Amino acid sequence: KALHAIGELRNDYIRPPSLETPAKIDCIGAIDGTHVRAGVTKDVEHSFRGRKAFTTQNVMAAVDFDLRFTYVLPDLEGSAHDATILADALTRERGLQVPPGKFYLVDAGYGAKPGFLPPFHGVRYHLNEWGNNPVQNDRELFNLRHSSLRVTVVRAFGSLKRRFQILEDAKPFFTFPVQVDIVIACCVLRNYALSQGIDEFIIPEVTWTTQPIRTTRQQATDHRLHHL
Repeated sequence: KALHAIGELRNDYIRPPSLETPAKIDCIGAIDGTHVRAGVTKDVEHSFRGRKAFTTQNVMAAVDFDLRFTYVLPDLEGSAHDATILADALTRERGLQVPPGKFYLVDAGYGAKPGFLPPFHGVRYHLNEWGNNPVQNDRELFNLRHSSLRVTVVRAFGSLKRRFQILEDAKPFFTFPVQVDIVIACCVLRNYALSQGIDEFIIPEVTWTTQPIRTTRQQATDHRLHHL
């Protein structure tokens, strides 16, 4: 009953991003997926076994830049590809919607399409690849800025799993529909907690790099000065 009651609050606490931002800001958040351990019947195990050694449900979420979940889609098979999951989200009733002229940051697996902006292929991207190495060209600068912003969704998932260990390493023993409801309930509770103040489970962004990194602004300045 408690799980159902929390799930009923989904639309109150997992809401589309606010558009009350300056008109020039068209990026409304970032999208990524995470794997949550799943217990399923033998006949479908192969579909739920992806890159992990165990079966998982693939959970896709959109996060705004305050690290709030604005859309959550659980229940997909662990083997499902990012592009397939995004297509599913866009076609579902009350699914993911992108306001005209707005877009989400996504990784390369989702592909480039209206409303979704991935990084450049074949160019260093992840923050731990940069360190203090200078930006070499415009594509690297774009990818650095993209990664610096998209890390918000990674931090949000990290906070969620640290707060609710059942999503991180617990072997499920509920039915699969209940496992899906648990993911939704945890996202609702996590957004509620965030609305009440600072989330102590959020790891500072600087710790996502293996060594101190020059800020995106510093990198951009260096790049411009180099090309004067």
